[in-house]
Amino acid sequence: MTMVSTPAWGDAQVSALDDDEVRRIRNDFPVLGQEINGKPLVYLDSGATSQNPRSVLEAEQEFYEQRNSAVHRGAHHLAVEATDAFEDARATVARFVGVQDDELIWTANATAGLNLLAYSFSNASVGPVGGEAGRFALKPGDEVLVTEMEHHANLIPWQELCRRTGASLKYIPLDGTGALRLEEAARLMTSRTRILAFTHTSNVLGNINPVDVLVGMARQVGALVVLDACQSAPHLPLDFKAMDVDFAVFSGHKMLGPTGIGAVYGRSELLNAMPPFLTGGSMITTVTMEEAQYLPAPQRFEAGTQPISQAVALAAAANYLSETGMQRIALREAELGQRLVTGLSAIEGVRVLGPRPGEERTGLAAFDVGGVHAHDVGQYLDDLGIAVRVGHHCAQPLHRRLGLSASTRASTYLYTTFEEVDLLVEAVAQVRPYFGVTAAGAAS
Repeated sequence: MTMVSTPAWGDAQVSALDDDEVRRIRNDFPVLGQEINGKPLVYLDSGATSQNPRSVLEAEQEFYEQRNSAVHRGAHHLAVEATDAFEDARATVARFVGVQDDELIWTANATAGLNLLAYSFSNASVGPVGGEAGRFALKPGDEVLVTEMEHHANLIPWQELCRRTGASLKYIPLDGTGALRLEEAARLMTSRTRILAFTHTSNVLGNINPVDVLVGMARQVGALVVLDACQSAPHLPLDFKAMDVDFAVFSGHKMLGPTGIGAVYGRSELLNAMPPFLTGGSMITTVTMEEAQYLPAPQRFEAGTQPISQAVALAAAANYLSETGMQRIALREAELGQRLVTGLSAIEGVRVLGPRPGEERTGLAAFDVGGVHAHDVGQYLDDLGIAVRVGHHCAQPLHRRLGLSASTRASTYLYTTFEEVDLLVEAVAQVRPYFGVTAAGAAS
């Protein structure tokens, strides 16, 4: 097996999950025990959504059976218990990413979180808010900097913010291997840069961006830093405070939690200076017929009825991951990622995107099978019970940069075995022969 040296986030004293532990973990996930098309399910689509352990499923069911009520409103027993469970969940998830309770805002998912930030900055730009909110106001001449590898969730909200405010959107290009061109990042980072928004790990390339380097550049010019942790919060040990980012977003359903919940982290002093995005009940102090005064964060950004049972279940997911050990999970996935990239790269006609074997990557690999459309690859694999994602993975500009319209992506998690990776590699090796594609890439 091709290995990588201890990664930047790793601890040489910590070992990866071993095969016996992974087999025990798999028993906690009921969905993994089924057959698809008469074959044992091989689930390699955790980058899109992860599966749920029993403790998460039971936490949500227990909430509805024993505590279901609105939060922050009623004075009756159930309302108090529901509110306590909701806020305890916030504290648990906040600890999971190394921040304070009042710095974590619940959202529907990471996409909603990024829109929350972009619209709040937009409100600061065009609304009569003044005061501290003015620090977030953008105008013509200002710039928002992203990267060429962003998925649409961390691209389109900034495009729209720039359209509304007259600011310009710039992007850090990639080199031929898919890595960020840091010399270009340094050139693009100027006094006009107001926001730097970038993904921690690419959902297509699987590489891990140098957060410390990029944050250092942003600090030099006074830009706010927004970290998209969609593909890192589930897989790497994170401490947003230590990473010194101003904001970060992640989704619950990618980290063993339910759908319908995600979170935004923001430094407390920033959140309390930002104008709200959604307005309505539960986020105010006083309201007259003419105006309203708003609560401090996090309630300032949580108008209306919240995803209560989902928050409780997400906390159960965070506990499951913490008890298993995030560094151990990350090390296991690094090994799985190497197994994927090594096996796939050895197949004639298959091009693996992102870092090469032996280079740091997470536990996913997107690839192109020459002469066969990704959708056909996905259908062939599904017939064998192997679940992968196909398409542009909500990253059309990146695929265009790579000269592709689509790719196939296999993504692992803590319940993935090496045998499953080998099954995928063996199956992909048969794709071109199955479709009658010759070595030259044409169907025979």
